[in-house]
Parts: sequence; C-alpha cells; structure tokens
Amino acid sequence: MDCLFCGVAAGEVPATVVHETDRTLAFRDIAPKAPTHVLVIPRDHHRDIGTLMADDPALAEDLFAAATAVAAQEGVVEAGYRLVVNTGPDGGQTVDHVHVHVLGGRPFTWPPG
Repeated sequence: MDCLFCGVAAGEVPATVVHETDRTLAFRDIAPKAPTHVLVIPRDHHRDIGTLMADDPALAEDLFAAATAVAAQEGVVEAGYRLVVNTGPDGGQTVDHVHVHVLGGRPFTWPPG
C-alpha cells in the first residue's frame, strides 16, 4: 500500500512528532493553515472516518482523545481550537488515511472564507 501517513506512522517518512500513543501519532502539518496545525492519525490504516467507525470505533475514540491531548499540550484550549476531519474528495480529504486536524492559535470564522 502506498500511503503517505502509513509511512509517517512507520517512521519511513520524516515528520515532527508532537504526541504519540500506542495507537495514534500526532505531527505538525507541513503546510499549516494556523499557528497551531497538527495532524492526528491512527497508526493503523483506515481510509476515512466512516471506515474507521465501521472497523474500530474504539480507535476513533482514541483518535479524538489524542487530538484533545494535543490541543492541551499546544496551549490552545483556553482560547479555543478547531478539530477538522475531511472525508472524501468533496470534503477536502487529500490523503486517504483518516486524520484529524487540530487547528488553533487564531480566531476562526464560519463559514470559512
């Protein structure tokens, strides 16, 4: 399988790791959209959030627990932060390995513009 994030999880693709557990890995986005922009992935390959929920719902809980821990570690909890999960091409997913974006360090508006 040729998956960028599987390569990161295996240590074959370099990344700036900021948090890890036995089931998840968090690393800085290489093209950040906010002062804090960290990606949190499961170490196991799951294409998207729907697949993850069908295959291993407990891992989905671990993924969001790790994202919450990253937000605390990055110091963005008090001011607020955004968790984003893009799913499929129309949802903006560019890597077919489920991941949560932890974004913070600036105000966000809705809808994005």
